[in-house]
Amino acid sequence: MKPRTISKTIKKALRTFPALVLTGPRQSGKTTLLKNILSGTHAYCNLEDPDTRLRAKADPRGFLENFAAKPVILDEIQYVTELLPYIKAAIDEKHKSGRWVLTGSQNFTLMHGVSESLAGRVAVLSLLPFSFSERIGKGSRALPVDELIKLLPGNIPIRPKEAPLATAILRGNYPGIAAKPSVNSDIWCGSYIATYLERDIRNLTNVGDLSQFERFLRVCAVRTGQILNISEIAKEIGVSVPTAKRWLSLLETGYQIYLLYPYYKNIGKRLVKSPKLYFTDTALSCYLMGLREPRTLLHSPYFSHIFETFVVIDFWKRFVHSGKLPSMFYIKTRDGLEVDLALEINQCLHLFEIKGSSTITPAHASSLLKASRDLKRIVRNAHIISLTRKSFALTRGIHCYPWGGLLSL
Repeated sequence: MKPRTISKTIKKALRTFPALVLTGPRQSGKTTLLKNILSGTHAYCNLEDPDTRLRAKADPRGFLENFAAKPVILDEIQYVTELLPYIKAAIDEKHKSGRWVLTGSQNFTLMHGVSESLAGRVAVLSLLPFSFSERIGKGSRALPVDELIKLLPGNIPIRPKEAPLATAILRGNYPGIAAKPSVNSDIWCGSYIATYLERDIRNLTNVGDLSQFERFLRVCAVRTGQILNISEIAKEIGVSVPTAKRWLSLLETGYQIYLLYPYYKNIGKRLVKSPKLYFTDTALSCYLMGLREPRTLLHSPYFSHIFETFVVIDFWKRFVHSGKLPSMFYIKTRDGLEVDLALEINQCLHLFEIKGSSTITPAHASSLLKASRDLKRIVRNAHIISLTRKSFALTRGIHCYPWGGLLSL
């Protein structure tokens, strides 16, 4: 099993809280990870099994008494949320750290029950698909964002064992496909989307026409890395704006998309207020867009947006797997100031432009230079992430880094 960055965060949380909820998208590796790091200390129970689920619903108190002697992992707890009040009672009776470990994929169902029953008693963490450093086997040494930032500016060499960019994008980062080259990516992505639509959408929400929702999913995939225009999307697929907003919320709470909001502090200008939309896995977005081959991907008019998605989502995973709220933004004002990614660390901004090009010239730094002038003292430094083979100083304090070398740290 490839080391996961979140393992340290989980162990730290288990030393403090009586209960831990590990959520995340389906197939992100939650069960595999917990079995690997907790096999010697915790029993395991899969509530997705129909017989187990029936027993738990029929007699919640008696069911939990079966695990009185040992801490337990209750997998897919969203299927039996009736257990949560009884777990709360057990915690109140005997406060023991790390006693209950709960997992769930359907975040919108699970978190409602957790917030009602276990507030103040539970640590909530999310396991996302592989980050790039996890994908290449360096997850246990991956740096949190605040530590990564401390290395910049600096010489970030490209790593010789990196996966080719096109391969990394087309196969994405779900463990079941990223770690197994023999798995057919088209079959895996098609099966994942069908399962997501049938189990997480139809079973949990009132979506009458799944084919229309799938068209909505495809329209969102085409817009990855772009500013969200919900009215335009609603019009294109023929639904109302409130319906499109509700469906977008389903995708966000189900970890299929990430919305990056504009930075708003200390800017005395008219801002673009809409978020940018990012698909959280590039394999799924490319599949939905009909991109199958490396050559087709690299020559696609959407490549720059897909590459930006790949990088932004990797930073998001570093925040989440460290147990921290992402402090990530983009900057765009109506007078032309635009920066792809702004990380706010200790009340200072670290700016990044993401360029899907191997040839970087001083002209590529114009937005960063303008942002540094306009935002002045709150900007600590500015960088470009690109397809170059090595890191170098570009101009006036702007450094350029190879995507793979930086993301592998």
